[in-house]
Amino acid sequence: MTNGGKTRTIRVENLARVEGEGRLRVRIRDGKVQDLRFAIFEPPRFFEAFLRGRDCSEAPDMTSRICGICPVAYIMSATQAMEHILGIQVPRPIRDLRRLMYCGEWIQSHTLHVTMLHAPDFLGLPDAFALARRDRRLVEKALRLKKIGNDLMALVGGRAIHPVNLRLGGFHKVPAKADVRALAGPLSWAMETALDTVRAVARFDFPDLERDYAFMALRHPGEYAIHEGRLVSSDGLDIPVEAFLDHVAEEQVPHSTALSGYRTDGANHHVGPLARYALNHDRLSAAARGAARDAGLGPVCRNPFQSIVVRAVEIVQACEDALALVERYEEPDPPSVAAVPRAGEGHGCTEAPRGILYHRYRIAGDGAILDARIVPPTAQNQRAIERDLRAVIERNLHLADPDLQWRCEQAIRNYDPCISCATHFLTMTVERG
Repeated sequence: MTNGGKTRTIRVENLARVEGEGRLRVRIRDGKVQDLRFAIFEPPRFFEAFLRGRDCSEAPDMTSRICGICPVAYIMSATQAMEHILGIQVPRPIRDLRRLMYCGEWIQSHTLHVTMLHAPDFLGLPDAFALARRDRRLVEKALRLKKIGNDLMALVGGRAIHPVNLRLGGFHKVPAKADVRALAGPLSWAMETALDTVRAVARFDFPDLERDYAFMALRHPGEYAIHEGRLVSSDGLDIPVEAFLDHVAEEQVPHSTALSGYRTDGANHHVGPLARYALNHDRLSAAARGAARDAGLGPVCRNPFQSIVVRAVEIVQACEDALALVERYEEPDPPSVAAVPRAGEGHGCTEAPRGILYHRYRIAGDGAILDARIVPPTAQNQRAIERDLRAVIERNLHLADPDLQWRCEQAIRNYDPCISCATHFLTMTVERG
């Protein structure tokens, strides 16, 4: 394959739905990866530009359109940043209702990724349709579990996709107590199904790959961090959200139109489920921690292929959190607190299913947005994906081209449900010298 000075070139021209479009190009010579470029070539979307001049109250709804899978993450990060400027501290009932909506997003997004988009890779199947033909009941249960997450988002947020009910200071309208409490039964079923999901994916055959990541995630003193906390890392950072840009920067790389995020100190930056799990293992619920232990996970997991197990554990966590919030729910009265414009700069950061999502805004005294900065998790993980791909390819050069292509797809899908949406997204051409 690569003997005698021969060169092997892998070209992946259409890597679809990576918050846009992407490709992978690899050149291998003498058993070493000479060049590897994971490129996102999405067209400019100009969100940061067209937010300028809009009222600060519009930012949550507008930025939620960036992603149809994790709109709540964008809503919440934008809302936190604006409320930071306006000096708003929402009451506990409103805070709990927001976390409940976020749990719904985690349940539906993680279930989609784990069961429909990632599991086929480990089962030798091309897509979820083939999975349904093999195990119809498994897919039906996953769809029901995902729907429970969607139902939570719709009840609290007004609709499941791009919710419209959240506003600065709270909500436009809060759901009735009876309607929220009615979700206790479905969520109890969801808990058991999530535990079954952990057991199922833990039986997969995982490639042997341990990576030395510098994990970075939110951490909260009293709960598994989803929508609030300080930023911490496995190599010693412990900073407020407003210090994010002092430690994480972005740059334009020649082979990608998307900005590439990185730690300014050169650490191997990694965000997402593995980072959250490693930095918040002691904050997991008893059920989630027990599921992780029974699945063979220790307090830290550094194998990116086992991220599917960690995501399944986080479904358990989100279901248990949501059930507790539903059972103690009381209608906030009033549904929101006043949001009075004033000039300033604010920062917000929450844990999207794929990792930390950071927003920063500057607004004028009348509430008009002067400047916006949004750093999504996929941009932060772009370099980690490239490093993983390099390691995976060099360990698997003995594989035939179709099998190596499959393993590359699998390695990328370890990270991102937006990447995973297309199960046949790689077209590979191999050129040999």
